[in-house]
Amino acid sequence: MTVYSGRPGRHRLRPTLRLRLTLLNGVLLVGAGAILVLLAWLLVGDALHPADQLRAGTTVELANGTRLDARDWQDQVVDAASRELLAKGLVALLAISIVGVAGAYAVAGRALRPLHQVTSTAQRLGEETLDQRIRYSGADDEVAELAATFDAMLDRLGEAFETQKRFVANASHELRTPLAVMRTEIDVTMADEEADVAEYRRMATVVRDASERANGLVDALLVLARSEAQSGRRLARKVNTDLATAATTALSAVRGEADRLKLTVTTSLKPAPVVGDPSLLDRLAGNLIENAIRYNHLHGKVWARTGSDAAAAWLVVGNTGFEVDQTDVPGLFEPFRRGGRERTGARGSGLGLSIVRAVCDAHGGTVTAAAQPGGGLEVTVTLPAADTTPVVAATAAVPTH
Repeated sequence: MTVYSGRPGRHRLRPTLRLRLTLLNGVLLVGAGAILVLLAWLLVGDALHPADQLRAGTTVELANGTRLDARDWQDQVVDAASRELLAKGLVALLAISIVGVAGAYAVAGRALRPLHQVTSTAQRLGEETLDQRIRYSGADDEVAELAATFDAMLDRLGEAFETQKRFVANASHELRTPLAVMRTEIDVTMADEEADVAEYRRMATVVRDASERANGLVDALLVLARSEAQSGRRLARKVNTDLATAATTALSAVRGEADRLKLTVTTSLKPAPVVGDPSLLDRLAGNLIENAIRYNHLHGKVWARTGSDAAAAWLVVGNTGFEVDQTDVPGLFEPFRRGGRERTGARGSGLGLSIVRAVCDAHGGTVTAAAQPGGGLEVTVTLPAADTTPVVAATAAVPTH
């Protein structure tokens, strides 16, 4: 029996799983034994009728010389056999029940031992002990499946913790860099007694650029957090929108930078209606277009396509640029990473494709990327078509009394 406290100062007993299995086995064993004893008792009573084959009035002489009517003798024999069978059967049933219950208790304890390992491992787990595993090596049964599932869950938790630690470290470094630049510029300029207005203007420009970088990183982190919070759940806002419109707006915003790099931009923006959060989808398209411009080279190419069918709508953005190994492509969608390398200190916040992936997850879509021969990347976003996604209209009513 396991004692646990449900309320302060009050205790009640609760059978453990091992005890419940043992009691169930005992009930079944006792019930089956009782049925067998009952059947044996009935069979003995029906089978012992030797006097029925003798003529009426026949007598028998017992070993002690007593003479009895055959039928009376038969009744005595049947009664004695029934009593002896019942007594010995009950004793045997009691012995078998004790042995069976004890054996069931031992077998149940052995079978449930991995569950105790799961419990003890879970109790020991902490941020610093996520490397512990059950590593069950018994029979390939349901308990082994549970232990393997628990180990797999710990693997995912450990990976999530490591990802979180890396994310926090990179975010801290990204924020520290512009802050350090601002502090250095201010300290150097303030320490220069001969600094003139031009020097202060230069310092202010550097500080403004650094603050814009920090502000952009904070905005990106907020969008990423907002997108991941809605991943796998119902979006807080679902309205009709078009990926083609989002792509057009994003291209307009970076046209100046594209002209500066003398990029060739080709588009095929067919209607791609979807249902979702317009601000998140605008950021998705904006991040893809901005990355295609930012990580390109002089006289490079950028292309964007949108389209839809009955089941899905898609946005494809590709560019020329530095060479990317296809094995490094999954790393592009990790925060602060580029081509499998840390993005800390590189151009941009390093969160662009992470936000794209989070927005896709929040909208029930997928995102894939393919390295281009000769350099560059093509990213394809696929979202459920508008006809397959219900529109959620959020309303707030103020009661009047």
